[in-house]
Amino acid sequence: MPRSTTRTRWRLGLATTALLTAAALVPVPAHAETVTDYAVTVDPAAQGAQIDDTMYGVFFEDINRAADGGLYAELVQNRSFEYSAVDNRAYTPLTSWTVDGTAQVLDDAGRLNDRNRNYLSLGAGSAVTNAGYNTGVRVEQGKRYDFSVWARAASGSALTVSLQDAGGVLATARAVTVRKGGWARYRATFTATRTSSEGRLTVASSAATALDMVSLFPRDTYRHEPNGLRKDLAEKIAALHPGFVRFPGGCLVNTGSMQDYSEASGWQRARSYQWKDTVGPVEERAVNSNFWGYNQSYGLGYYEYFRFAEDVGAMPLPVVPALVTGCGQNRAVVDDALLKRHIQDTLDLIEFANGPATSPWGRKRAQMGHPAPFRLTHLEVGNEENLPAEFFARFEQFRAAVEAKYPDVTVVSNSGPDDSGQIFDMAWQLNRDAGVAMVDEHYYNSPQWFLQNNDRYDSYDRSGPKVFLGEYASQGNAFKNGLAEAAYMTGLERNADVVKLASYAPLFANEDYVQWRPDLVWFNNHASWNSANYEVQKLFMTNVGDRVVPSTATGTPSLQGPVTGAVGLSTWATSAAYDDVRVTGANGDTLLSDDFSGDASRWTHTGGGSWSLQDGQYVQTDTAAENTMVFAGDPAWHDYDLRVKATKKSGKEGFLVAFGVKDTGNYYWWNLGGWNNTRSAVEQAVDGGKSTLISKAGSVETGRAYDIQVKVRGRQVTLYLDGQEWGSFTDDKPAEPFRQVVTEDDRTGDLIVKVVNAQSTQARTAIDLGGARVASRARVTTLAAAPDAVNTETGTAVAPVTSTFTGVANRFTYTFPANSVTFLRIRQR
Repeated sequence: MPRSTTRTRWRLGLATTALLTAAALVPVPAHAETVTDYAVTVDPAAQGAQIDDTMYGVFFEDINRAADGGLYAELVQNRSFEYSAVDNRAYTPLTSWTVDGTAQVLDDAGRLNDRNRNYLSLGAGSAVTNAGYNTGVRVEQGKRYDFSVWARAASGSALTVSLQDAGGVLATARAVTVRKGGWARYRATFTATRTSSEGRLTVASSAATALDMVSLFPRDTYRHEPNGLRKDLAEKIAALHPGFVRFPGGCLVNTGSMQDYSEASGWQRARSYQWKDTVGPVEERAVNSNFWGYNQSYGLGYYEYFRFAEDVGAMPLPVVPALVTGCGQNRAVVDDALLKRHIQDTLDLIEFANGPATSPWGRKRAQMGHPAPFRLTHLEVGNEENLPAEFFARFEQFRAAVEAKYPDVTVVSNSGPDDSGQIFDMAWQLNRDAGVAMVDEHYYNSPQWFLQNNDRYDSYDRSGPKVFLGEYASQGNAFKNGLAEAAYMTGLERNADVVKLASYAPLFANEDYVQWRPDLVWFNNHASWNSANYEVQKLFMTNVGDRVVPSTATGTPSLQGPVTGAVGLSTWATSAAYDDVRVTGANGDTLLSDDFSGDASRWTHTGGGSWSLQDGQYVQTDTAAENTMVFAGDPAWHDYDLRVKATKKSGKEGFLVAFGVKDTGNYYWWNLGGWNNTRSAVEQAVDGGKSTLISKAGSVETGRAYDIQVKVRGRQVTLYLDGQEWGSFTDDKPAEPFRQVVTEDDRTGDLIVKVVNAQSTQARTAIDLGGARVASRARVTTLAAAPDAVNTETGTAVAPVTSTFTGVANRFTYTFPANSVTFLRIRQR
């Protein structure tokens, strides 16, 4: 789509002499040796976009143990003995448990209930001990912990429940008498006598006893108990003052079986997240195989999500399956009866959230403890589907049903998993043509991409569907990532009439169970810490403002040379053979020629995999290795043609042919047959973070030799496959490091001047407030750190610093520190 700017136009200019003189008023950080001059001009009389209270929110998905072992405060892992090899090949029903004596996990008619299939048969005089999460069960001296268990014993039994670590007792043991007869729930309370992160919970029995739902909860949870949320993690979300909470996914929603959890479906474990599985008594909730490779207990379910959103003052935004799988599965479910069932489930979900306590699902909500409605206004159907036509046909049926019964609920669609390309374009066209209210975009790109694309939404149709930026991040947790995201967020705010909602993703990561990086908040069983990205999000989310005040800024002088670099070959989960590599300069000179009839000494191996010469070809044979890069040539090469023959031998994907290779983290490559051999794209890596420059659907055949050519001229690249032009691009967009937006707070009357300086030089800036009458003092919040600074459990390198600036006038100068995000709150008179 066009990349022109509209409301805010960057203009080149020189700072005035007054700027240079006035700069002496601003303290200069000792570490900054150079200064770049800028000018910011504000027009307070002009009308900018209104910014909704819900502009920024959070997205919670159960990834990286974000729920069980994370936000959900349960301290016992695998409390109902439901872990299975279906969840993770390393799992058994006794994962996280050790047995002293005799114990057996059973799946028979003696179970607690049909949806809780397994239980433990514990022999007389035997004991089981749970290891909790991370290093163990975390308890703090003086705090109370509530134990509960479902148990039955044919002749009655006495249970001894204890907490201990390697150093000894952590709390006085409790005796629990199990009455003769059927299943019943038993409770006890512990008070920790000392603090430990390595605790173990032991349940010992005097007689043969059946156990299920062995649980230990801290009494001190966030707002609600029992079945509450871990307090420090919940408080970190609350501190953001999110406008919305999107849940429960993500890939959890549109992967796996769309069937229910029942005898009729064969008690399918690997299912899409379906809300009815997650409400009601916790011991009756279904379990599931989590897409990210572990078990979901659903102790944290839809009721808890709704309640938490209400607690933090956020709009709930649930996501339901569209019956088209994604996240690499890419299958449209063709079952009309199943589709109708899911549509009815969606209508029932709205009733559960909003219906009166006299309605069937409103009554269920009231029985769980919340008679009042949750005031659901937005609901999303689907997530990142790679089959736009199939998805949209089903989406339309969901939307029609919801709008017919609940016309006040906004039904949100999506545009697939990327920021551009054929799927993105097709999805957007379908959404535009159908007059969809809001479209969810997702992308994870390099910091450079975010610096280059501040104007992304400037050219979007103001009368078309609104944008929900439901997932985005710049592929790292260093401060340079936060700076790039902050620069991009100024563009989101400037376009608040188009971008109505935005949330960084993912939200949480348990440091010992990581499937995805980067993440906003990191934690273990005893501590949590904010990433640099979190500090950026918090600064924006707590200083949004109510309308944009139009402003302009000068840009950074930039000289871009040609695309330069060596050439490379790689694979991803694939074995491939390369031959007849030839690099020719624009003048016809041969820079490199290798038919692999000799040795491979000109190639440097920087990645994984196993390369060898076989029958006059250079072959990578490891089908498990990811990024097996070898490169050859001079990093100073420019304006050249690269030709190579490539043949896929086996594996999941195709070829990776690299050019402009500077080092292991900076290069371009043509990814042919990527994404499980479904798509081809050119990706650019900058400091290890990749962005997609051009993308098309396509696959690679095994055993077929392909002729690949890459033509580099200046900053333009043209790609040919078997002699036919496949595509081209020009990488000439500047990565502008100086970005700004100005908003106004209706409640306080403050002008909020937000400036990002994502470079290692100070930005001495002349600020013209356009005649606004202002106080001479401004409240300043600054995030400044080294680009590679990272927050950890033991060190906070990136944290906000507040100060007062007394040099404010209608025209004044402020020097923004190198590598900084600065918010000036200026009171208008």
